[in-house]
Amino acid sequence: MSTATNSAQVDLLILGAGWTSKFLIPLCAARGISHAATSRSGRDDTIKFEFDPASDDAEPFRALPAAQTVLITFPIYRSGASARLVKLYEETHPSKGSGSDGRKTGFVQLGSSGIWDGGPTAKGDHAAHFQRPDVKEGPLEWTTRHSKFNESNERGRAEIELLALSPDTPTTVLDLCGLWGGPRQVRNFVPRVITSKEVLKGKGSIHMIHGLDVSRAILAVHANFERAAGERWLLTDGRVYDWWDWASAWGEEGKQTKWVRELMNEEGIHALPRSPEVIGRGMDSREFWNTFDLEPVKGRLGEE
Repeated sequence: MSTATNSAQVDLLILGAGWTSKFLIPLCAARGISHAATSRSGRDDTIKFEFDPASDDAEPFRALPAAQTVLITFPIYRSGASARLVKLYEETHPSKGSGSDGRKTGFVQLGSSGIWDGGPTAKGDHAAHFQRPDVKEGPLEWTTRHSKFNESNERGRAEIELLALSPDTPTTVLDLCGLWGGPRQVRNFVPRVITSKEVLKGKGSIHMIHGLDVSRAILAVHANFERAAGERWLLTDGRVYDWWDWASAWGEEGKQTKWVRELMNEEGIHALPRSPEVIGRGMDSREFWNTFDLEPVKGRLGEE
């Protein structure tokens, strides 16, 4: 990937060359999709760029190339910041995107499924990535992209503001569940998260998606933005995982593995994984995969 300037045009501009870009950039290269990416420091042949959610200064945006699709990988929490980012980009890039379809530049925000379940990524607590909420009591509730969420959540409000820009400006949000792949291996988190039998007892379901499938989803939106514009999507790999199952498979002998056996006896669980009906929470992401005629390809957490 070569450094781009404002005079350049690319298919995809990645604002924030973080973890997702480790999968997305190679996939773009393999598919012949021109791309550029930014970072705060300009490291690794990226464009130096930092978004200030409180500033109306358009100057930093002049270093960015024109793009058919702009991907926002970093979270936005400040009210009005999503509209500000789009406005400043459009002011400095008044022409249409570089695609052959001539559509106006589309904006994709990577969001979090935490807007529905209250998870830490909805609040910016990335250090607690796998510290999802504990099991819910009561009947199974399937969460879909249409499910209501607490709009007092800052990240959720920012998504609403971005989506409100459609149809004048094509925008969409991909709300991601737990991310894994590369250095993010689930088995490494079990001893760190499950620190006691009581912690394990309260753990229910967790939903995941691999970085490659996130990247495939992004490029599917890029190629078919008319299907995505104005919509919020929920992305998982189509599975519901059980923390007890993880602890049994990847826990430390005499600790997590023992606690699982004891809890299964105490609560009458005959085998793992427990069903979503027992755990009481499930996320249904079928609508995205059906809309874009795509299937996740990474669904076995222990295999790259």
